[in-house]
Amino acid sequence: MPTRRTGRTGRTPALRDAVAVCLAVVGVAALAAPAAGTAPRGTGPCPEGSPAHVTCTGGELAEGTPYRFVVPDRWNGIVVVDLGFVSRAADEPLTAELTGRDYAVGGTTRDVTGWRIADAIDNQASALRRFEEAVGPARWAIASGRSMGGFVSAGVAQVHPDAFDAAVPFCGGLGGAVGQWNQKLDTVFTLKNLLFPDSALPVTEIPADTERATADWRSALASAQATPAGRARIALSAAIGQLPGWGLAPDGAATPVPDPDDADAVQEGMYLALSGGSQPYIGQAMSSRRSIETLAGGTPSWNTGVDYACQFAAAGPEQRRTVRELYARAGLDVRADLRALSRAPRIEADPHSVAYLEKGIVFDGDPEIPVLTVSPVGDQISTVAQQQAYGKVVRTAGKAALLQQSYLRTVGHCTFTPAEQIAALTAMTERLATGRWSDSTTPAGLNRLADGAGKDPGRYVRYRPPVFNRPYSG
Repeated sequence: MPTRRTGRTGRTPALRDAVAVCLAVVGVAALAAPAAGTAPRGTGPCPEGSPAHVTCTGGELAEGTPYRFVVPDRWNGIVVVDLGFVSRAADEPLTAELTGRDYAVGGTTRDVTGWRIADAIDNQASALRRFEEAVGPARWAIASGRSMGGFVSAGVAQVHPDAFDAAVPFCGGLGGAVGQWNQKLDTVFTLKNLLFPDSALPVTEIPADTERATADWRSALASAQATPAGRARIALSAAIGQLPGWGLAPDGAATPVPDPDDADAVQEGMYLALSGGSQPYIGQAMSSRRSIETLAGGTPSWNTGVDYACQFAAAGPEQRRTVRELYARAGLDVRADLRALSRAPRIEADPHSVAYLEKGIVFDGDPEIPVLTVSPVGDQISTVAQQQAYGKVVRTAGKAALLQQSYLRTVGHCTFTPAEQIAALTAMTERLATGRWSDSTTPAGLNRLADGAGKDPGRYVRYRPPVFNRPYSG
């Protein structure tokens, strides 16, 4: 597992608390009003399409990863550092919204590090250091990002708590690298053994042509979805893998929230989570696993000792009802299929590959800085059960006071509006200013902040995720 590292000199928890108490007196509004003429500036022009009244600083880190930061003319002293920043368009709405509120925003890209997560985590601290050398010390540095960027920002909170003051991970797989890929193995293993046992469809040891592997899987799933038995077994596999019963249409359009009592609608949602939209679960199970296996030198996932009957019993009530109803309609016995799964030959992990994946990263529940997680309940890639795993390790470590977890009623991977992201970052700014969580991190409070930052209503909701079925602590 990654060791903790010291980043910003002297940035201790005691100092952060003292700053918070001081700023609580003057209030959060003071953050947007630096003294005239004191606002630091970037070192040069920004790419075409960047917001007005900003300058930029950037370059390359030691191993070649590019970084860039956008600094508003009246910087409030807060910088948001994001793994995916350099890869996104200069005119991205979130950048304009943040700089319009006087935040500096920037970061690196995953295009160089990919699934070398430990390196990506360290790069965030390196990029922040370069930013402060060029622009000046930040009052507060917030690690953030979406998808792998959310995963990395939670890693930053654990590995570099002295460099950063807070983290806001959006849609990150917070079951940890080993846990989340074991969960994905369960889904694909169940699909293969129940539906396509004699096929060449891969589960691990993914071939180099991942696009072809994904297309083959999607074609096979479409054929299975056309039969009663196929629909029943897709539902069982998705329930075991803790996928949402809500997915995107093939063209990427959002679908209505399924009625939990409508078995056909829930099963259709499960199928779409697996195979719908432009970022289907089965596609990531091919492409990312191929990348990980290549870097790790073998298979870092296993299902030896896994009882799939227990995993099905732990699924949500609407998913269990759906599976039982569809099995009955198809004239199948779910218990017989679960017994067949128990007899199926298991997949063993390569210990050296597991050790590689552990480095990037297993969450130990000890972030040391405030963390606010944000997750769509219908996310097919970073399944929402993983948030339960993260919350549990934080509570077990005695750090519950540092964590708030929030959820949005939206379908698809990282499907937030800029206003919903602004709401979470604003709520974290208030937490840093006051030293405590306020009602801004409740669904109602986050929706108020989102409503004030955009034209569409916020979609934050109260939600309790299911217990993650493949926790891994190393």
